[in-house]
Amino acid sequence: MLSIQNLHTKIGDKEILKGLNLQINKGEVHAIMGPNGTGKSTLAYTLAGKDQYENTAGDILFENQSILELDPTERAHLGLFLCYQYPVEIPGVSTINFMKTAINEMRKAKGQEKMEAKEFLELIRTKAEIVELNKEFLTRAINDGFSGGEKKRNEIFQLAMLEPKLAVLDETDSGLDIDALRIVANGVNQLRNSENAFLVITHYQRLLDYIIPDFVHIMYDGRIIKTGDKNLALELEEKGYNWVKELA
Repeated sequence: MLSIQNLHTKIGDKEILKGLNLQINKGEVHAIMGPNGTGKSTLAYTLAGKDQYENTAGDILFENQSILELDPTERAHLGLFLCYQYPVEIPGVSTINFMKTAINEMRKAKGQEKMEAKEFLELIRTKAEIVELNKEFLTRAINDGFSGGEKKRNEIFQLAMLEPKLAVLDETDSGLDIDALRIVANGVNQLRNSENAFLVITHYQRLLDYIIPDFVHIMYDGRIIKTGDKNLALELEEKGYNWVKELA
């Protein structure tokens, strides 16, 4: 599904990704862990197509198609989704209207008709239940006045509505208490299937107690330096990030 090949990415004059390689197949959940400043969020934003990141070498193939020249909207239409570490507030735009527009734009890109109102409302109800999202939040402005946990839950709700092929979760667990973490992780687990994939970026092993990854990658200085199963996250938790420097 996703093949990142020798990717070099910089912001201004600073190179952040330094020959990163990663392969993700359908049905897989991958976790990336590593210390601050190692390029984890840069990878997430580069996949989404954020424009201040310049790719100087390598390629990103999504379902065998290079996406480096595609803008964020085109990537989203292909089935890429990014859950932000710090979801933005959008005053004046309700979640329900935002989701209706987003879904119909996705359908338009696929040559489909707009979703009927009855079908859309039923979809809203079903997906909101997955993340235990109170229906009153659907009529409020997106994330406006939401707590940190409510914002992250709203992100997973949007993911559930759009049903992307590949979802990138950029430190979705940061700032969550244990109850919010459980709800968010449970939502992700319900959405996992044999046709989609998840890339989970996190500092902490605790999220991986709830979302069990198929592969764990340790990232340091812009590269993936070690890959293993879920036990690698436990080893990292035990040894700490100074151990990562020894591996590099």
